[in-house]
Amino acid sequence: MKNIKNLLLLLVTAVFIGCGTTKTVPITGRQQNLLVSDGQVLSLSTQQYQEFMKTAKLSTNSQNTAMVKRVGERLANAVTNYLKANGMAEDVQYYKWQFNLVQNNQVNAWCMPGGLICVYEGLLPVTQDESSLAIVLGHEIAHAVARHSAEQMSTQMKQQYGLQIGSAVAGAVGVGATAQSIGQWALSQQFNFKNLKYSRNHESEADHLGLIFAAMAGYDPQVAVSFWQRMAAKSGNSQKSDIYSDHPSDATRIKQIQAWMPEALRYYKGGTGKTFKVGKTSTTPQTTKTIHIKSK
Repeated sequence: MKNIKNLLLLLVTAVFIGCGTTKTVPITGRQQNLLVSDGQVLSLSTQQYQEFMKTAKLSTNSQNTAMVKRVGERLANAVTNYLKANGMAEDVQYYKWQFNLVQNNQVNAWCMPGGLICVYEGLLPVTQDESSLAIVLGHEIAHAVARHSAEQMSTQMKQQYGLQIGSAVAGAVGVGATAQSIGQWALSQQFNFKNLKYSRNHESEADHLGLIFAAMAGYDPQVAVSFWQRMAAKSGNSQKSDIYSDHPSDATRIKQIQAWMPEALRYYKGGTGKTFKVGKTSTTPQTTKTIHIKSK
C-alpha cells in the first residue's frame, strides 16, 4: 500500500510539472513552459530592484544619465509598439520600465523582470556611442521580453521535482539510502551542466532580440559587431569553448550577430543614434571589471 501511495504521489507531481502556461517568445517564436506568472515574477523583481536602488549611488553625470534614459525609453517605446501590433498587448502591463545609471566601474548592465534596468558607469567608455548603448540595452530588454527569469525559475522547479520523484521511485523499489544519495548527486550535476546550456541559449536569444529591438528603435544594428570586438579586446577573453560557460564566447557572439544582421537590417529605419563623448564619471571602490553583459 505504501508503494502504491508513493506511485500515486509521483503521478500527481508529474501531472503538475506538465501543467503551467505556454508562452511564445517574440521574434524567435520559441515555445516555453512557465510555472510562474508574469505578475508573480514582477512583484519579486520590483521588490529586489527597489532594495538595490536604496543602496546604489546614482551617477552624478547628468549628460550620461539623460542619455541612458533617452536610449532606454526609445527602445521601450519601440518594443511596446511591436507587442501591441503583434497581438501581445496584454503583456505590456507587466513592464514597469526604469533605466538608471549608477556609480560603479564595472563594465556591466543588467535587467530584472518587468524592464527594471541598471547600467554601470564603467560600461559607457566601451559602448562609446548611443547606438552601441542601444545594443546593450536592447539585450537587457530582451531578457525581460523573453521571460528568461521566469523560464529559469520554472526549469529549476521542474528539476527539483525531478530529484524528488527520483528519490521516491528509488525508495518505492527498495534502493538503499547510499545508492539514492549517489543517484541524486549525479542527477543534480547533470542538471547543473544542462543549466549552463540554458543560460547560453538565453544570452544568445537576448543578443538576437536585442539586435532587432535596437534596429526597431532606429539605431544601426551593425555597430554591434564593433562593440563586441571592443568587449573582446578589453576582456582578453581566450575562451575557446562555450560548453562550460553560462555565456557564449565573444567569438561565438560576433559570429551569431553577423548571421542575424540581414534580419535586423530589415527592421532598421535609418541610423539616428548619436555619438557622444563620455563625460567624467564618478568612481567607487568597486573596480572589478565584469566583461559579459549579464541579467539578474
